[in-house]
Amino acid sequence: MTLLKATALELAILAGHLLLYPAGIIQERRGAHPALPVPEGTPQLPAEAKPPVVLLHGFIDNRSVFLLLRRSLSQHGRQQIESLNYSPLTCDIRIAAELLGRHIEQVCERTGSRRVDVVGHSLGGLIARYYVQRLGGDTRVRTLVTLGTPHSGTRVAPLANAHPIVRQMRPGSPVLEELALPSPGCRTHFVAFWSDLDHIMDPLESACVEHPDLAAVNVRVSGVGHLALPVHPAVATGIRQALDTAHPGEPSTGRPEGLTVA
Repeated sequence: MTLLKATALELAILAGHLLLYPAGIIQERRGAHPALPVPEGTPQLPAEAKPPVVLLHGFIDNRSVFLLLRRSLSQHGRQQIESLNYSPLTCDIRIAAELLGRHIEQVCERTGSRRVDVVGHSLGGLIARYYVQRLGGDTRVRTLVTLGTPHSGTRVAPLANAHPIVRQMRPGSPVLEELALPSPGCRTHFVAFWSDLDHIMDPLESACVEHPDLAAVNVRVSGVGHLALPVHPAVATGIRQALDTAHPGEPSTGRPEGLTVA
């Protein structure tokens, strides 16, 4: 029954996303999304503890996938939220990571913030991780939240290997071998949400961050699939908790441990 419900939800989300997809093709305008009123009684962190949030979509997707998550973050006090579209023709995670780095530098310059938080869905999480580990992005990224990201590679859809970036997401690819290299002193905190019904992850646990040098928390989500991770309200709550978790010298509102949404 849980699998049937999750499958039905995935199909409904896919249908809705196809309707929204055209609106997300172009890059967003700066200041196009003003912060929403914060619900009364919502725990609040000091403004300096809430850096800008950068949202990074997955393979052949765009910023429209984050419509509901953006709204949730804004309603709970995140004043600066930006999405980055990278081209569906992108053929190299490394190049996409460089683009992300330039975008984050622009965000920091525009907002005056020294660091940002990043939320990446699927491939977006892998791009952000490469930026953090291999391009010095740990100086800019405070917390990286990944949603259904193939950190250890996935074997799903072997016929898709014609696309270079899909090959980079396979177990043992040169990019993933780079990410497995030592990263001593990495300053970014990782939170990886993985689902027990994620049809894109094979094996399922490949969406977990397993690296001896990285400060990482892996959060199991039960009852939803891959497409639901950036959309489901319970996951959005977990993401907010992850972003509000204490870092050295900062207050905290708690840390997500596991989610059951079936």
